[in-house]
Amino acid sequence: MLEHKLSQLFDRTVQTGTLEVAYPSGNVKTFGDGTLAPLRIRFIDESAMKKLYSDPELQFPELYMYGKLVIEQGDLYDLLLLSKLNRSKKRFVTPPAAARTAVRILQRKLKRSILPDAARQNVAHHYDLDEKLFRLFLDKDMQYSCAYFENGNETLEEAQLKKKRHIAAKMRLSEGQRVLDIGCGWGGMGLYLAKTTGAHVTGVSLSEEQVRVANERAAEAGLSDRVQFKLLDYRKVTGEFDRVVSVGMFEHVGLRHYEEFFRTVKNLMTPDGIFLLHSIVRVKPNRYTAPFVEKYIFPQGQIPSLAETLGPVEKVPLMVKDIEILTYHYADTILEWRDRFRANKDKVLEFYDETFFRMWDVYLTSSEIQYRHGRLCNFQIQFTKRNSEGPRNRNYIAKAETALKKKE
Repeated sequence: MLEHKLSQLFDRTVQTGTLEVAYPSGNVKTFGDGTLAPLRIRFIDESAMKKLYSDPELQFPELYMYGKLVIEQGDLYDLLLLSKLNRSKKRFVTPPAAARTAVRILQRKLKRSILPDAARQNVAHHYDLDEKLFRLFLDKDMQYSCAYFENGNETLEEAQLKKKRHIAAKMRLSEGQRVLDIGCGWGGMGLYLAKTTGAHVTGVSLSEEQVRVANERAAEAGLSDRVQFKLLDYRKVTGEFDRVVSVGMFEHVGLRHYEEFFRTVKNLMTPDGIFLLHSIVRVKPNRYTAPFVEKYIFPQGQIPSLAETLGPVEKVPLMVKDIEILTYHYADTILEWRDRFRANKDKVLEFYDETFFRMWDVYLTSSEIQYRHGRLCNFQIQFTKRNSEGPRNRNYIAKAETALKKKE
């Protein structure tokens, strides 16, 4: 009976491509229109089938992660791409899954507030993993955010350097200015700004591991007198800053806290200050986060839409001086990460197990597919307090990039 129900679901869902499904009974059935490279998956046992039927959106990646769903022909990328192209989230829906979706939507509404203690726990869940893991797949500067593939043929290292340069150009920095880096990561952006512009940088993060590594890097670079990294919630920062930058942190703020975030930043800015925000953005508001990502990767993460971002800005208010949308850049970035992560599997397994490797493989692979074939991209928004701040056109960005490149 369950095998029949799943077969009906696969038949309804797989309209493009070719998928063979091997059941524990020994039966093998084929679905799709015969196009694309053939894929074959196998359920290890009846319990795996029951789990998939109960909650396809979570169990599809989770069963693979625990080795209960085996890919016998093709690979994980092919399977997740097939799922995306066939809109399986909407088509492969069971009665239990529909009920779980309703609960997730309700839970999202109830959990919109992220208190400081919860924020620190959420950050630690992902960013306090061993730094050696991240060094296996990130660029040498440990940039864990979307790179800037200006021409599309850059190496990861080149594209990440161009990202820092592009952001710094928009910040219009002068020597000696005070910069606040919210969500400083392992310190790469702060160190770049201090080295190339002579700015004094304060970076804050809720990740103990990131702050430790960032301060070590500052000391090694001889920049400790101009760059300090602190384990501190952005809401606890005091002082006044000429420039504020935040890269890849806004996704962890929480929808209900957006106005608080922008108001806090505004209060920290000098009258002629500039704030540069770099974040993932989605085409329209999401009802809830993908359950796999919520459970294993980024608890209480929230990817905003542009409307969700700018609404709170208007209440503060801040002036929006420049918006740039980066398409495909993150897909290219994550493709590089995934290739390096897989190439270093043996090293990953030295300090994490096979289940962890599969979990991260799902995370990186599905993310790349979402950015390349879905509705996710990145934005960079420049804010000021006053309309008078900022030049008439965007020509200054290219000029500033040229000047920064010479200083690198």
